[in-house]
Amino acid sequence: MNPAREENPTLLDGFRDGYSVHLDKFDGPLDLLLHLIRKNEVDICDIPIADITRQYLDYIKLMKVLNLDVAGDFLLMASTLLHIKSRMLLPPDDEEESEEEEGDPRAELVRRLLEYQQYKEAGMVIGARALLGREVFTRACPDPALSTARTEEGPLEVSLFELVDAFRALLARIPKESFHDVAPGDSLNIADCINEILSLLQDRDTLQFDELIKDELTSERVIVTFLALLELCRLKLIRIFQNGEYGAIWFVPAVAPEQAGSAEEAVQSPA
Repeated sequence: MNPAREENPTLLDGFRDGYSVHLDKFDGPLDLLLHLIRKNEVDICDIPIADITRQYLDYIKLMKVLNLDVAGDFLLMASTLLHIKSRMLLPPDDEEESEEEEGDPRAELVRRLLEYQQYKEAGMVIGARALLGREVFTRACPDPALSTARTEEGPLEVSLFELVDAFRALLARIPKESFHDVAPGDSLNIADCINEILSLLQDRDTLQFDELIKDELTSERVIVTFLALLELCRLKLIRIFQNGEYGAIWFVPAVAPEQAGSAEEAVQSPA
C-alpha cells in the first residue's frame, strides 16, 4: 500500500496525469530485484519471496504514481513473483509429487538473478575502463561529508531505486495533513523548482537532498522537488552521489555555471 497516495490521492493523480519523466539509466526488473535483495540483506539463493514480492509491487505502484516509464517487463516480473509465491503457498499435488518431485519454485529466478549479476558486474568493470577520464572535471569539494565519500574509485553514484528510497523516506516524515482550500496561485510549479535548484547550485558546490525541502515539508513540495530532480538528471544538468551505501544523497552540477544558466532560462512550465 502506498502511504503517499493514501494521504493525498488528488495531488498525486494530478501529477500523474500532467507530467511524465523518462530516464535513460533504467536497468529493468532484475536490477530492481537485486536492489531489494541487497537492501534486505538476504541471501540471493534463499529469497524471502513473500516480502520481496510485496516490496516489488510497492515500487511498481509508486513508479506508476510518479509517471516513471514502467515497461512491460516490470509487469511480467511482477506476475512471475506472484506465480512463485502462489506455488510456495499452495499445498503440493499428491499425484504430481508421486510422479516427479517438484523443485524449489524460486530456482529459475535465482539462476537468472545470479547470471544477471555476473553480467552487470562485468559490464561495470568494462564500462569504467572505456569511460576513464571522459567528462571528468576537477572542482572543489568543500563539504567534508561529501569529501569522505571520495575513494580511489570516486563517490558512490546513486541509482534510480535509491533515489526512490530517499523520496519514500521523506514522504514518511511528513505529518498528517489537514485538507484545506488552496488558491490557484499557490500551486507549486515543476519548472520553477528546477530553476530554484539550479540557482542554488550556482552559489554552492554541493547540495544535500534533505536541504531542498527542510523549510517546507509538505507532500506537494516533496513530490514537485522529486520530479524536478528527475528531470535535471534526464537533462544531465546534475550528478547524484552518496557518502556511503544508504548514506545521505548529494547533488553537484554536471555542467559549467554558464551552461546551467542557459538551461535555466530554457526551462518552460509543463503543459
